Formats: sequence, C-alpha cells, structure tokens
Amino acid sequence: MDIQFVAQIGASADVIAFPVRKGEVGSLAGPHAALLAAAAAQARFEGAAGAVAETVALDGDAAKRLLLVGIGEGSVHDLERGGAALTARLQTSGASAVSVDFTATKADEEDVLAFAMGAKLRNWRLDTYRTKLADTAKPSLETITIASAAGDLSERWAGYSAVADGVALTQTLVAEPPNILYPESFVERCQHLADLGVELEILDERQMKALGMGALLGVAQGSTRPPRLLAMRWNGGKAGEAPVVFVGKGVTFDTGGISLKPGPGMDMMKWDMGGAGAVAGAIKAIAGRKAKANVVGVVGLVENMPDGNAQRPGDIVTTMSGQTVEVLNTDAEGRLVLCDAIAWAQKSYDPRVIVDLATLTGAMVISLGHEYGGMFANDDDLAAKLLGAGEASGDKLWRFPLSPAYDKLIDSPIADIKNIGPREAGSITAAQFLKRFVNEGVAWAHLDIAGMAWHDKDGPTYAKGATGYGVRLLDRLIADHFEG
Repeated sequence: MDIQFVAQIGASADVIAFPVRKGEVGSLAGPHAALLAAAAAQARFEGAAGAVAETVALDGDAAKRLLLVGIGEGSVHDLERGGAALTARLQTSGASAVSVDFTATKADEEDVLAFAMGAKLRNWRLDTYRTKLADTAKPSLETITIASAAGDLSERWAGYSAVADGVALTQTLVAEPPNILYPESFVERCQHLADLGVELEILDERQMKALGMGALLGVAQGSTRPPRLLAMRWNGGKAGEAPVVFVGKGVTFDTGGISLKPGPGMDMMKWDMGGAGAVAGAIKAIAGRKAKANVVGVVGLVENMPDGNAQRPGDIVTTMSGQTVEVLNTDAEGRLVLCDAIAWAQKSYDPRVIVDLATLTGAMVISLGHEYGGMFANDDDLAAKLLGAGEASGDKLWRFPLSPAYDKLIDSPIADIKNIGPREAGSITAAQFLKRFVNEGVAWAHLDIAGMAWHDKDGPTYAKGATGYGVRLLDRLIADHFEG
C-alpha cells in the first residue's frame, strides 16, 4: 500500500474519508456537511474510535463515496484504530484509492502519522495459498492520500513505515504453515535483512553440538528438520558499546514431542515460533528506520516431533551453560531452546540487557487471556521501561513476580533442575527456570506472549490471525531508552 501526504484533497478524488472525534459530528463543515451529518444520524455514528459511516454524494453524473471515520478522543491508539478501520472497510471494496481529509480538524503531525500507521498495519494479509479467491474478495485498495495542514510528511513517515514492515514480517512468519516455515526456511526468510545492513550469523546442528547446546538439540532430535540458531546484529550505535539482545523462542511446529498434545487445535502450534517471529520483525523495524543503537536478535529454531529418536520424558540433557536438566515433559520445550540461546548470546555479545520473548505457557493465557503479555524481570528499571513501551506501543504487558520461593518447585532430585514444576504457578516456574541461565549483572526480562501472538478475532489494527505482537514493543523500548 502506498501512503502519500499532501496539503489539499484533489478535485478528482471520488472516495473521501473524514476523520471525526467522538462527539464532534456537529462540527463538520464543507459542501457535504449536511449530507454527512444525516448519514451519521442514520448510522448512529458518534465518532467512536474505529466506527465508520458511509454515504454517497452526486457530482453531476459522477458519484463520490464519502466516509466518516471515528477517531475517538484523538489519542494515538484511537487514531491508529481509525486508520485501520478505514483500510478494513475499503480493502476489498473495489476502490483503489481513498483521500483522507484532515484539513478541517486540529490534527497535528503525530495525529496524521498515527492514522497512517493504523491504515498500513491493517493492510497486511496472507493470500498465498488461496487459489480460488473471488474477485470481490481480492484486495483493491492501493493508495491512501492524506491531506492535512502538515502537508508532506513522507520523510517522517519512512520511520513509521519501516516499523509497520517489521510487524508485517512477523505476521507472515507466524501465519505460514509448518510445512513451509521450518528452521531452515525461517533463516531464508530473514536473509533480506542483510540488505538493510544487518549482520547475520547462522549456527547449524554440528556447530551447536560443538558448543554443548544439549537442551536445544534435545528438543530438535525427533524431527527430520535440522535446527538452526540465527543471530541478527544491527550496529547502529557507538562502536564497541554492549548491545541490547532480544532472544526469541522459535519452535516452528510443536506437537509436544513424546508428551503429545491433544489433536484438536494442534494445527495452531505453527505459531509457537511467535517469539522468534517478533524478534526478527523487531530487527527489521530497527534496521529499517536506522536506529542509533546496537541491537542483536537471537532466535533458536527447532521443530518438536515425536519420532523414534525423539527426546523422552526422564532424559537428562546438559545445557551450554553446563547445568543439567531433567526433562520430565517434552512439551515444556521452549525453555530448553531459550536457555541455550540465552547462554550463547551472553557468551557471544556480553550484553547489558536481555529481553526474551516466547509463546511459553498455556498458564499465561489462563492468567491474562489475550489482552496482555506476561512479564518477568530481575531489574525494576528494565521492567518499568518495558511497561512504558507496552503502553505507548499498544503491545501491553503485565508484570508477574519472581522469587526464590518458587525455585524449589523445579529442583530435580537427580539433576540441577527439572524442566517443569507442578500445575500451579506454571508461568512463574518457567520464568524461574530461565532465570537460572542469566549471568550475574545482566538486566533481563522474560516476556511470555502465549496469548498475544495469535487472535481468533479482529484486533484494533489487525484482522484475526497473526497479530505481530512484540515488534512495536521492542522497537519502542529501543527508541525511548537505548538510542544515542
């Protein structure tokens, strides 16, 4: 989708949208004011964020399609929701272009850019495998032209657009079927990041074995798809300055292994790489807008399958850190992937901050549903920064406790640690497991995004399916706190 910014709507525009704040329908002006007010009354449109009302005006023999788009109280999130609603309304409508008229409002540059951001975010969709899509269901909208007193905002828009592109990459990775997206093909999908200046490093099975990554390799050993570890490094900050490292769980399909999941709903385990997808998208966003920070994304990529060579409940594996793990449940595999990825990231980059993201526990979905990601942190300052970035970006977080009191729940009688505790406090014991692999002095946060990577209903800026959660959160964290 092409989004353009101008000072005035062109006379030839035949699809025009008018953003309206909540309660300000009566302030509409211009030649179509009376018609728009009538349309609003008929549709009970009051300007709520994301609401749309529509009518038609005749201009000689031609008809102009007029839309009212609610932007609520005018907050950033309301404006994004308004832009997204416009795209959703027109995406398959047959219209190829729409002009958005902000000229009669008090909108500033930030308002216009937020509206444009929502419009672009909502435009993502995956039609690759739909061979019989009806013409009326095919996307038609190609151009959005936004007119405002700010005029041409294309230079500033480039940074916003780069972040939206990062979100779209994550959505695509999360939505792809598991026979298409697996560890090797995930790596291939990220090769284009090199064109943005990102340095890529890929470890194969032989290299990971030499490094002692017994936990990650144990998860992968039941699959014919070989595992990979992918590091994506963006050097935009001061030379030699320790990077911020993002680590993502990349289980490209999770059967549960020998501890097999129930059949119903197992198809959805294609998105168990949502953490890795978010990290890849965040690196694309950060590099795309040329952030002045050193940032590394590390993703551990495996497929968890139950063949004759699969890891068994009761196996003991040795992690890269040297700690041993008793594997009591092969469906608690994400933490095994992450602990080796975290250990490697610390050895390779000596980071000052680590944030890991994972669709880790069903217990998190029970706790928070699909409204917040869960956060655990060993550093209050980092936790506060993440909470603020979550509120600002819309990728919201809720903090959970860490405490030595929970450690006894994952102590093993025959190894250093077991990979699963009792049913209670399941998300907390998973975080306590990961904490044991974080070096002293490293500020660390674990984000359990099990309820956020995929939604079964439309959200504010996305259609049902892959949400792209985490990209804007991580990008905002870097923009607000780590750019020089």
